[in-house]
Formats: sequence, C-alpha cells, structure tokens
Amino acid sequence: MPVNDPIADLLVRIRNASNAKLDSVAMPHSLLREAVARILHGEGFVSSVDVAGEGVRKTLLVELKYMENRKPVIISMQKVSKLGRRVYVTANEIRPVRQGMGVAILSTSKGVMKDMDAKRQGVGGEVLCTIW
Repeated sequence: MPVNDPIADLLVRIRNASNAKLDSVAMPHSLLREAVARILHGEGFVSSVDVAGEGVRKTLLVELKYMENRKPVIISMQKVSKLGRRVYVTANEIRPVRQGMGVAILSTSKGVMKDMDAKRQGVGGEVLCTIW
C-alpha cells in the first residue's frame, strides 16, 4: 500500500505500537524512515533499529523502549511539516524543544539530523517532527 507521507506513517506506527505495549514494530523500509529512526535510537527514545530483508522487501524493525511500569518513553510525537504546509527554519531560528528535553528532526542539505546538530553545523532545513 503506497504511503504519501512516510514520516507521518513512521510516527503513527510507533505511537500505536507503544500505546498497545508492543515490544517492536515493523514497517516498510526507506532511507528517510531509517535516518529518523536512527536519530530516535541515538537520543534514547527507542531501544534498537534494524533493517531486515533485501531489495524491495526490506523491513525496518524498531524495538520500543519503556519505563519501569511499561509506560512509553516517548510522551509525544508531532509532525511539523505536513504535505500541504512545509515548515523551514534557518540555523538562527532553531530553538530547543521543551527546554532541551525533546528533539526536533530536520531534513537539511547535509542530511537528516537533530536540531542541535544542525544548529552547530550552521545549516537550516525542513522541520520534519518534534519528539519528547
């Protein structure tokens, strides 16, 4: 089934799986989804990110992370740029999410990166989503 917005699909799948208290979630692979999932892993929001399969049958497997009483680590995920309204920022306009407790993921000319890395490198881009 074709998906118009792969980032929104990734966020919804992770949110639904964590609300259902599942250990992992599988979805079709794309390089953009994998880059966003790897940032989530690097920031400690998910346990692991793996790619299974070959060619067009690749699958992205995301292991979810929970706190002590099976409460999800991810409190909220919001898609910022949508299909009908793209949101772009310059390096000077990048602000911390939730006073630094969250992360914004940007698509820049140097690749997909989190907000503070983009600010440090002096590049702006499209704000894909915010997570805390």
